[in-house]
Amino acid sequence: MVSNDSERIVPAPVIGITTYLEQAQSGVWDVRASFLPKVYIDAVTDAGGIAVLLPPQPADAAIAHAVLGALDGLIVSGGADVDPARYGQARHDRTGAPRTDRDDWEDLLLTTAIGLELPFLGICRGAQMLNVALGGTLVQHLPDVVGSDAYQPGPAQFGETSATVEPGSRLAAVLGDAPAPLPIHVYHHQALDEVADGLRVTARTDDGVIEAVELETVPFGIGVQWHPEENAADRRLFAGLVDAAREHRAARPATAHSERTDQ
Repeated sequence: MVSNDSERIVPAPVIGITTYLEQAQSGVWDVRASFLPKVYIDAVTDAGGIAVLLPPQPADAAIAHAVLGALDGLIVSGGADVDPARYGQARHDRTGAPRTDRDDWEDLLLTTAIGLELPFLGICRGAQMLNVALGGTLVQHLPDVVGSDAYQPGPAQFGETSATVEPGSRLAAVLGDAPAPLPIHVYHHQALDEVADGLRVTARTDDGVIEAVELETVPFGIGVQWHPEENAADRRLFAGLVDAAREHRAARPATAHSERTDQ
């Protein structure tokens, strides 16, 4: 067989997505299991990426580097409330029970991704985790501030609102011809409060709730408070991540990744 470099196959960018670790039932089994709504996977594959799941697990810096070194991009998904002890506050009555396994895992992945300049996207909890990991704080129960449940109308019920995107931001560039304001799906009873040093606020609602931040010291580091995976008609944010992941992979030394070749 003769190899042909002109037919080399370059695989799509590999995007890791953090997952829940929950008690789950399947058939006769009732066990702890890694769990992630399929809409996240669809959002990545629709945008041309390959999705792999990253469940919470014991890790250190070496493990985080090994995991992220095999990826081209990272998504920190939505889910349970971040433990308020991480940002120096007592727990509000409406704040969920701590999930320290996930907090530890995602904090480590985010800080390592920043150091590696690996493209990343934080979604809802993921944006909050980004802010807390860098030293910011959260509003633990948003209705206390805005006076309504508009951002989380009911169990499993997304709210629909809009946010104004900051011109000249990375987010604005990714969204391109986004209407002003941008329609968004929201499901959060918490929000960013004190914004960590280094993060730029790039979208807010009319009542001032922060809906997006970005880290300007990396090529692609965005956190959005809304749920873009819920809008199958608009994959621009995921396409932006996949494009950045492709660029990141191309810029790495050849020894850092391999390409499959038809023979």
